[in-house]
Amino acid sequence: MKRAARSARPRIPLRLRLRRNRGRLLRRLVIAFLLLVVALCTAAVVAYRLTGIPDPHPETVTQSTVFVDDKGSYLGRRGPVDRQEVPLSQVPRYVQDAVIAAENRTFRTDDGVSPRALARAVLASLTGGERQGGSTITQQYVKNALLSPEQSLSRKAREALIAIKLDRTRSKDEILAGYLNTVYFGRGSAGIEAAARNYFGVDTRELTVSQGAALAGIVNIPSYYEKAGSDPEVTATLRARWEWVLDAMAASGSITAKQRAEAAFPAFRFYPPGATEGQRQYMIDVAAQEAADQLGITEDQLARGGYTVHTTFDLALQDATTEAVKDIKSGKGVTVHTAVVGIVPGNGAVRLLYGGSDYARQPFNDAVGGAVEAGTALDPFAKFPLGAPLTALSKTPAPTPLTLASAYAAVAADGVYAAPYTVTKITRDGHQVYTAHPDTRRALDEKSAFLVSAQMSKSYGDALPAVPTAQRVPTPQRAPETVFTAGAGGGITRRTVWSTRLDPQLALTTALFADRPGKKKNTTAPAQLPNDPSPVQSATETTAQIWRLATTGTG
Repeated sequence: MKRAARSARPRIPLRLRLRRNRGRLLRRLVIAFLLLVVALCTAAVVAYRLTGIPDPHPETVTQSTVFVDDKGSYLGRRGPVDRQEVPLSQVPRYVQDAVIAAENRTFRTDDGVSPRALARAVLASLTGGERQGGSTITQQYVKNALLSPEQSLSRKAREALIAIKLDRTRSKDEILAGYLNTVYFGRGSAGIEAAARNYFGVDTRELTVSQGAALAGIVNIPSYYEKAGSDPEVTATLRARWEWVLDAMAASGSITAKQRAEAAFPAFRFYPPGATEGQRQYMIDVAAQEAADQLGITEDQLARGGYTVHTTFDLALQDATTEAVKDIKSGKGVTVHTAVVGIVPGNGAVRLLYGGSDYARQPFNDAVGGAVEAGTALDPFAKFPLGAPLTALSKTPAPTPLTLASAYAAVAADGVYAAPYTVTKITRDGHQVYTAHPDTRRALDEKSAFLVSAQMSKSYGDALPAVPTAQRVPTPQRAPETVFTAGAGGGITRRTVWSTRLDPQLALTTALFADRPGKKKNTTAPAQLPNDPSPVQSATETTAQIWRLATTGTG
């Protein structure tokens, strides 16, 4: 009966039931939503507290060591990454503002993340869309220096948490310094210092407003913009972006209207570098070994140490020498080697060190390792009492060009021998860690030095019949130089030819020698120098040309 009564009761329509329970459902939905929000907030807080700021990846803190010439011009580097860290104080404020204008204009005031960019990235990850840009400078630093390059929703969330934490625990200047020292600029340059050097040949602190704006524009697509200056299309595209950066700087007050109006698009170093870049590795090899020895570390430690090695080399003269010797030809089945050394008498600073034409094909340095026949090159020293190290040199049948040049430099310095060196000072993080002091000693008394010089000025008759072997040549505003050419071999055949010019400011030696393939694989044997043109003439004229370049700047 009860079941029959219940079934007889009229059924309430669903629409009416929903209307009667709407308030209850709404309350339940609100409660569920609030619980979800609380759960998410709790999870976020827990995740934030559990998330630590990781240490930078080793490759982002590894620094290279840079070598510069006697005037500070960039010579080359050693190290796995072209990067040198600089404090923010050495980055001009307008360069900092240029990067902020190009990459994250709210950097100084934001919380380290861009909610809009983060939302776009999350949506792209969920839908499989393209990668989204627009990250803040803080996020970019976290992504590039602290996290892996993996593109996933979880990694993006971690990036945001770390960025927020970084923003709350570090100053904006610390974050910006980390970013500028790690962001990639193209041309192999990690960080602002390497970029300033590779694009403009200057240190960061020397960057102009225009150069800073150009580098800021490059960060967006460095692999494309690195060809600026050599590719017209790339250069034009970068110029438009450069204008955009400068306009943003002017609008924000980072630069004045006058600075904006006077800004001129900068000139870039050519890229890729020229052929002389490889030849410089001979100099870097020698300087790197000397620098490591002076610091008491290995060359690998030097390369990764972030040092700046200031060398004695004159890069302009070195490059000019590379051009001067390129016409010296090899013969059939014979390879002619050229080595050129220039030393400051009485000091030992090596201004010029030409060790070979192509480091990639022949890394062996003929200037410091080429043990070639002395022949008559040491004859002027034969009858005079010598002190160390000239005593040993006079008994050496095969001195290196560097050794011979340092011996004749002692003659030019009135008998004072100075050990050759290639490093003047070494700095790191703005601090000087090594300073060179010339190592000098008397190897000849003044009278003997004068007589050796006189011997050099005599003719050697049958030894060198083709060209006058020595003469006194006055140079404007310099003391007259002594010119001396000697060789090894007899008659018109020569296995080695030396040509030396010296005065109190410079001792310059050019050596020519030849070899041919040996009987065993990968070996060589001495050979006669080709006679067309005369090797004596080639050595003498080459030395004369380099001398003019060194003393007057003309060829």
